[in-house]
Amino acid sequence: MKKLSYFLFTSLIICAISSCKKGQEAQVDDNFHPRIFDTKGVFRAPSIIINQGQSATYSGLTFSPKPEEKSKIMWTVDGKEVSTDTAYTFTPTAGGEYQIKLEASYNGLVSTRISKVLVSPSTYTPKPYTNVVMAYLSENGTAANIDWTKVTHVAINGAKVISPTSIDFSKANFNQNIDELVARGHINGVPVLLGVSGRLSGVDGWGLYNSTDFGLSITNSSNRASIIALLKAYVVARKLDGIDIMMTDLGNDSYAVSAQMVNSVAPFLNELKAALPTGSLVTATVTTNYLHWEYGSLSEADWLNVHTFENGTVFPGSALAQQSSYSYFIDASNIWKVTKGYPANKLVLGIPAFGIVYNALDANGNNLSYGSYGYLPYKDIVAADASAPQNEFTATIAKGVYYNGIPLVTKKAQYIKDNGFKGAYIWAEDYDVTGPNSLLDKVSTILK
Repeated sequence: MKKLSYFLFTSLIICAISSCKKGQEAQVDDNFHPRIFDTKGVFRAPSIIINQGQSATYSGLTFSPKPEEKSKIMWTVDGKEVSTDTAYTFTPTAGGEYQIKLEASYNGLVSTRISKVLVSPSTYTPKPYTNVVMAYLSENGTAANIDWTKVTHVAINGAKVISPTSIDFSKANFNQNIDELVARGHINGVPVLLGVSGRLSGVDGWGLYNSTDFGLSITNSSNRASIIALLKAYVVARKLDGIDIMMTDLGNDSYAVSAQMVNSVAPFLNELKAALPTGSLVTATVTTNYLHWEYGSLSEADWLNVHTFENGTVFPGSALAQQSSYSYFIDASNIWKVTKGYPANKLVLGIPAFGIVYNALDANGNNLSYGSYGYLPYKDIVAADASAPQNEFTATIAKGVYYNGIPLVTKKAQYIKDNGFKGAYIWAEDYDVTGPNSLLDKVSTILK
């Protein structure tokens, strides 16, 4: 023990005199695994979104061993070596998605950091199409919900009008959602529109009853100008391709108030069209209920998205039934084609990716009350019943769910094609599934 203690004491003295050079060499020996220290968090985000012409800078990194102590640094972009410096600035010359990889190697051992950079192109050419196939995302939808090969246009319900001087863009801005949608859309030649609405009631996309936030905010020219200025600034800053006026917050106890809101859509659309950058798309999602009579001319719209689903005839004691039937789809489309006289090639017809779920029934097996039913996304229906895609009713959820499955959607898409309509939109695409049971996939296959 005395010899061992003496040896350790002597070693400490020698280390102190020699600044432990031998000890450092022992710590960084041939088996030492190199390290990359990212104290500034430049690799913290798995993906960075920038515009073409902007840069992504990776700096403030430290390494062990240090490069001067024989570690090797290598930066690659999509597998091609671009630098051996300790920092790197990536300035893309074209839109696309790039992988930036940093490697620190020492004696054959390697540490790696990886970053994805999504670059929105400065210009793009929309891909050609025969019919519009638009994926309309709810406020919770993201770019991950889109199969870009299947769509011609994308819209997201990302702007809520609170008052003439206030618009809530928080859902669109969350995690750079709108920036990713625009970047991926433009890389794939797909225009991206901002859906503007008031408060919606939920899954079905109808307006919250008696909500007048949007409707009454556009009833005079001064207020319209304020809202349009806010929307224009957002469209330009985010490189969006236009706006859909999702005017579905129309139901009100007062018919006069409802009519006043509907009357305001046409002037709002016209003034918005004139204010946005040249070439911007302006569309309107229009109702098919009794208020359709109150719309003024919407001829300046690039097209109209017709809410050809959810007829809203669910009352206490009403029989369980399909609310988005094929017959209602045709009748609702004819309101705008025949009754209001718009050409078919100006109309994009809506197809629901959700169903009505009955939660309680009365003694006769009918709907119990106004509060005894709700709405369920198609993806949740499919998750609960594997056979659901080939049907339009399932009894496996609550007291039963009616929805649009593949056969019904196929009939609707074929009707659109055979009768010269401009196309279809899915509400909402984030309720859909991927693969062979996708409603959008079926619509795209037929309309393309």
